[in-house]
Amino acid sequence: MTPVIALVGRPNVGKSTLFNRLTRSRDALVADFPGLTRDRKYGNGRLGDKPFTVIDTGGISGDEEGIDAAMAEQSLAAIDEADIVLFLVDARAGLNVADEAIANHLRVNQKKTWLVVNKTDGLEEHSAMADFWQLGLGDPWPIAAAHGRNVSRLIEEVLAPFPEQPEEEALPARDDGIRIGVIGRPNVGKSTLVNRLLGEERVVVFDEAGTTRDAIEIPFERRGRPYVLVDTAGIRRRKNVREIAEKFSIIKTLEAIKECHVAIMVLDARSGLVEQDLHLLDYVLSSGRALVLAVNKWDGLESEQKEKMRAEVKRRLGFADYADLHFISALHGTGVGDLYPSIERAFASSTTRWSTNRLTTILQDAVGEHQPPLVRGRRIKLRMAHQGGANPPIIVVHGNQTESLPEAYKRYLTNTFRKVLKVRGTPIRFEFRSGHNPYDADAGASDREKAKKRELGRTKEARGKRRR
Repeated sequence: MTPVIALVGRPNVGKSTLFNRLTRSRDALVADFPGLTRDRKYGNGRLGDKPFTVIDTGGISGDEEGIDAAMAEQSLAAIDEADIVLFLVDARAGLNVADEAIANHLRVNQKKTWLVVNKTDGLEEHSAMADFWQLGLGDPWPIAAAHGRNVSRLIEEVLAPFPEQPEEEALPARDDGIRIGVIGRPNVGKSTLVNRLLGEERVVVFDEAGTTRDAIEIPFERRGRPYVLVDTAGIRRRKNVREIAEKFSIIKTLEAIKECHVAIMVLDARSGLVEQDLHLLDYVLSSGRALVLAVNKWDGLESEQKEKMRAEVKRRLGFADYADLHFISALHGTGVGDLYPSIERAFASSTTRWSTNRLTTILQDAVGEHQPPLVRGRRIKLRMAHQGGANPPIIVVHGNQTESLPEAYKRYLTNTFRKVLKVRGTPIRFEFRSGHNPYDADAGASDREKAKKRELGRTKEARGKRRR
């Protein structure tokens, strides 16, 4: 059994720094101000032949109100789930009333707890730990998470009761399934939708823009099939982003989009479409991710508002008409279950492989139905097609003069292939390649080399005329 270690403590004691150190990653956002972490974040680590799972949590202060209360509930849930609790305190700030409250909670729950005194670098250890003995949680363990001092020794002690599990004996890595990124502007209901899809209050939800600050990955199973849901931070317009932490949140969101298989773009039916929605959609398309559109907060709208929103989506999102469109209410669950078939369909379309024979047949039929135009008196010829990649599907078309193929004809080919192959939910990319004449000596020459050769030919011709 892989032990689960929860990191708990007051805000800004270094839990996320220790999380990154233990998982040897930069998955958790770190900044020098309290309250940055709000949701439970899971990571995997290994010390020698002993694997373990780490849970990073939000800070607990004891007087939580509003969003802080929701953060504290996530932290308490992590304590209940863990086998071991590392209770972090701040050596520089000293003992605090909130530290005593957390210690009392841990004693009541009778969890195996290690008292970890962080930020002891540059301090005399015995003096730094003196105040924390009165918490009654055993010997304090001094560390410096930012520099890694004493961290390995601490984890060796923590994992001592657990058996070794060499990597060659470990269970084979299983398929994590479809990675689903939930994206959108701040406060459109992304975290509410994640909780509704999971059927539990897994991430913090609060009526405040910017509640989610990190990309939270949540593996789960539905009807025997594995998935990974990724709740992301909302992306505001660049001019409104001032905090460094928010800039890193946006970077994590953009990385999550690139790494997911299917992106669920959440739109707000009450505020309508705005330019930021279009910018974010454009990024999804340029990344080649499969897409599902979800218009949230649909319940309670007047008929006139609904018709206005439908018309606006149809008019402004015509470039993403291949994506399934759903009108949902994440709060009440209306239409949320219908997202799964669209996710499955989009993922299947983005990862399907087609034979060269079939793609070439579709190309020839399309050309027979509608010939490419003439260029400088010569007809553009498209001879064969094959698949060059997946997620998104890339179709490579070979012919001559393909660099002169008009955009309108490329759109015609895209629509034809999409219709015949029944591709939904994912963009299709085309690459056009022109063959060279094998008897053309200049076929591999650059434009500069060809120009130089022409100039040399004209010079020789002029000299010949003078001699005559």
